Amino acid sequence: MTRILIVSASSLVRAGLQNVLGTLRFDISASLASVDELSDQLLESEPDAVIIDASGEAQEKILDELASSEIARESAVILLVDDSPPGWAAEAIRSGARAILPADVSPDQLRIAIEGAISGFVIIPSAEVAAVMPAAAPASLPLADLPEPLTKREREVLQMLASGLGNKEIATKLSISEHTAKFHVASILGKLGASTRTEAVSIGIRRGLVLL
Repeated sequence: MTRILIVSASSLVRAGLQNVLGTLRFDISASLASVDELSDQLLESEPDAVIIDASGEAQEKILDELASSEIARESAVILLVDDSPPGWAAEAIRSGARAILPADVSPDQLRIAIEGAISGFVIIPSAEVAAVMPAAAPASLPLADLPEPLTKREREVLQMLASGLGNKEIATKLSISEHTAKFHVASILGKLGASTRTEAVSIGIRRGLVLL
């Protein structure tokens, strides 16, 4: 049976979680009022997951304890939060938490989160995804936003770049001057928004301009 350790400064929250988890057929290994007691209790109770009530003013203290201890390495840590400052969820994940859940999470959602966290997954509300995983700046312009499409000859040159050919070899294969080959390469880089030949090939592959 999955063993759960509960931490909350509120006796009402602890009692509520014990009731819900009992209904879900989890085994409560311990119930603590403070994270200060957690490290010592882990050795004794050996829980599969630790559910910490991170609502209220103790949020920073909880993250400090997670980051400076072995708690997150020993058990899957699940944090229940009713409100948190911007960036807190990302910091919690970096500190070792496996799941960030709203304090009013439903029993079914809690069960799924516990099972997922124990299995090694990270669970966060969709509203926190942007904060935890900010979108990376695009490496190049979207295809529809290219200033102009590649010409047929430029696509030929791009395919040769993907084959590892240099300017001189490209010029020989296409029966053009090396200067013209360099011009085509420069034009390809400019149109794709690439800074190197390797990056141009990578972009070309992603856009279906290069056949592998």
